[in-house]
Amino acid sequence: MNWGVFEGLLSGVNKYSTAFGRIWLSLVFIFRLLVYVVATEKVWSDDHKDFDCNTLQPGCTNVCFDHFFPVSHIRLWALQLILVTCPSLLVIMHVAYREAKAQRRREAGGDSYHCIYPNPGKKRGGLWWTYLLSLIFKASVDVVFLYIFYRFYKNYSLPRLVKCELQPCPNVVDCFISRPTEKTIFTLFMVVTTCICVVLNLIEAAYLIGKRCRERLLLSTHHSRRH
Repeated sequence: MNWGVFEGLLSGVNKYSTAFGRIWLSLVFIFRLLVYVVATEKVWSDDHKDFDCNTLQPGCTNVCFDHFFPVSHIRLWALQLILVTCPSLLVIMHVAYREAKAQRRREAGGDSYHCIYPNPGKKRGGLWWTYLLSLIFKASVDVVFLYIFYRFYKNYSLPRLVKCELQPCPNVVDCFISRPTEKTIFTLFMVVTTCICVVLNLIEAAYLIGKRCRERLLLSTHHSRRH
């Protein structure tokens, strides 16, 4: 990973975010992305290798592992992090589009140029909607993945012992999951940080809507006083 490019993207997201957005970005980067890169992949690296069943029947262990781990935790988390961070990059792209459009009009207009975006990063017009929809999308993605994890791994926990009776297993066999306590702790940690991120997104969305309603109310009050 090119950390210089990644740092530039983070600084761009941070520049156009509100205070709640900056807290969300710090939470995602420190408590979700870094934990995922540094610790989570190592915790789940032996999940298939050390998934032991008390049978020598060929294929039984693989079938039971696929049944209890239909999708790997780390792959779901990777997909979740990608989907959650992409909307923030769309905001940067929207601001870049505004700046490029203003630059083209400046070059074409010359002295008669009229500035359409005095501050391209100011959340007005289409950029306001892009930012608001990005918050709703990020919160929705996190909620959907919380539900997926709950359905795949009941109560977000992994038991020490699971019983499997799928074909080609000859009978009910006992299977043992590698380091279930450690994996459960990391799962709960990721779930808690995801819930905090959802709350921050909703608070930021409510803040944007409330601020816009307040500005419209003050503007209408000002016009009524003038007339």
